[in-house]
Amino acid sequence: MTNDLARWQFATTSIYHFLFVPVTIGLAFLVALLQTAWYRNHKPEYKRLTRFFGTLLVINVAVGVVTGLVQEFEFGMNWSTYSRFVGDVFGGPLAMEGLAAFFLESTFLGLWLFGWERLPKRVHLACIWLVAAGSMLSALFILAANSWMQHPVGYALNSHGQPELNNIGALFTNPTFLWGYVHVLLASLITGSLVMLAVSAWHLRRERDVESFHYAARISVLVLLPAILLQMFVGNKLGEIETTYQPAKIAAAEAQWENCQPCSFSAFQIGGGKNDKTPSQIIEIPHLLSVLATGTWNGAVVGLNQLQAEDEKKYGPGNYIPDVFIQYWSMRVMAYLGTLIALFALWGGWLVHRGSLDRSKWFLRLSAWAVVTPFLMNIAGWMLTENGRQPWIVQGLMKTINANSPSVTSTDIWISLVAFVLIYIALGAADLVLMLRYARKEPGEGEDGAGAGATTIPAVSY
Repeated sequence: MTNDLARWQFATTSIYHFLFVPVTIGLAFLVALLQTAWYRNHKPEYKRLTRFFGTLLVINVAVGVVTGLVQEFEFGMNWSTYSRFVGDVFGGPLAMEGLAAFFLESTFLGLWLFGWERLPKRVHLACIWLVAAGSMLSALFILAANSWMQHPVGYALNSHGQPELNNIGALFTNPTFLWGYVHVLLASLITGSLVMLAVSAWHLRRERDVESFHYAARISVLVLLPAILLQMFVGNKLGEIETTYQPAKIAAAEAQWENCQPCSFSAFQIGGGKNDKTPSQIIEIPHLLSVLATGTWNGAVVGLNQLQAEDEKKYGPGNYIPDVFIQYWSMRVMAYLGTLIALFALWGGWLVHRGSLDRSKWFLRLSAWAVVTPFLMNIAGWMLTENGRQPWIVQGLMKTINANSPSVTSTDIWISLVAFVLIYIALGAADLVLMLRYARKEPGEGEDGAGAGATTIPAVSY
């Protein structure tokens, strides 16, 4: 019971925090693009857009940082056994994230925010690019640590049976990290692009500052289109990596209980959970699972029954199959929404090519709602990745059931879980209200010529 509650608490805080991370990474990159465009061609529309979307970035960062700090304490409080076990491995990348990436991002975000009209244009532009680089570096170090949990590399067990990092290069060349990191960056660009596109579309439908928001919508589409197409390729490669190192994750994502070659992908099915090993598959797509899992037309996928038998022989009695229901539907949420976004982006690209992006009423109307899809995809991807590792918290080395703090009671976790949920609801509501309220303003409104988010800095044009 205590272990399950600790998992619920960490899942709740992690998913909530991950709502903000892709927006920060994606928007930071897009704001840097906008400011670069202004630096190069001096169009005032780009300057207004930079300040406008920069303020949305600052709001998102402010709330996102608060939600992420909680996780640092959860490691030591709810998962002390796990923390002691992985401390000699995680210490390096987590220290790098805090001392290098986070300080880089926060320092230059402050310089960028308060440096309008004070720093030279080139220096000020460099600040926002360093903010974008810092956010990407934060993801790099966190993903390196998480990927080690999925596929431990570069370590040796000490006399106490605990892993110690002896090859940091292996940590950053871990195949699960390399493809997983690119996957997260592309997901962030998709999220940031759809956020910017939704805001721009809302203003374009109301014919407010059409010239400025036409630029923003156009840039959003031009970033979204290649990002989603690349994401489909990278997601496929990541599936091949997971088939090699975590075959149960992929088999569970298709509810594939028996070995198959070639393997079909079911668009929909009924059943297939732990107590139903004969699901009714509906609309099977021949060979698609083989392609997704192995990269070949007739590739073989090992079924869950054989994988369970192999793990019992290797690790002893126990259940080594992740929750099939979560795996199956998380995979399909990502696949289906990703396909819809790709079609939507192709439509947007065609409109950009024709020069009619700001005049397509249906595209603009759908853009305002499409912003929901990347958040659903990000949550589904997180669930697919983390649930698919179960019952391991560190693949092959430590089970989740053995990783929590023995001195923490169920009552302790219940109290903190309820408190976190209430606080996060309040923070989420505040963030949503602030984002919507500011997003509905026209660029420059209420700023008095000051920098993004600042109202008291004297306005002096460059």
